[in-house]
Amino acid sequence: MADGDAAATARPKTRIGAANIDRILDAALTAFAGHGLRGTRIEQIAEAAGMSKTNLLYYFRSKDDLYRAVLTRMLDIWLKPLRELDAARGPEASLTAYIEQKLEHSRRFPEASRLFAIEIMQGAPHLSHVLETELAELVDRKIGIVNGWIAEGRLAPMDPRHLLFMIWATTQHYADFATQIRALTGKGLEDEAFFGETRQAVVGVILRGVLTR
Repeated sequence: MADGDAAATARPKTRIGAANIDRILDAALTAFAGHGLRGTRIEQIAEAAGMSKTNLLYYFRSKDDLYRAVLTRMLDIWLKPLRELDAARGPEASLTAYIEQKLEHSRRFPEASRLFAIEIMQGAPHLSHVLETELAELVDRKIGIVNGWIAEGRLAPMDPRHLLFMIWATTQHYADFATQIRALTGKGLEDEAFFGETRQAVVGVILRGVLTR
């Protein structure tokens, strides 16, 4: 889903309008992540955003438009670390930075991760196009980088897709299953010490599995 698609669902932005849109999107993310698209009412989002339903619908014409705008903003944030994966930095520095950024996103945007999981488990009805186009093209470019490192002998032979899947699954687990993690450890990523332990463990385990010695 391109950035322009989301922009088309909202009214033109003034400074006040932009602030209102951000408030609406923040409130909608929380509502959709907690109740899904069908279980969320526009009135709930408007109340959480501190405005009337009529005012909200000035910016977003329907609940579906708002949902797509939330997904678009979420994906733009979520894919930024993958876009920054850089061949010039080398595999250890690049993969370390990528894993750390993904964990930081799980700490800062847990609701976005959970909403993405809900959308995927429902068959990605609103995201199938972007998964098959924009995400697929981005992943293909990054696979080329990883294959280059493998060809240079700097990474162990593997299918790079599985490396990405492992990073996604491991880092987003801390957002999607935060309740389980807190039940077992009494902590979450908001705890600085636990976040540091998590980062060290996840980076260490993944890199030990793929870096050549």
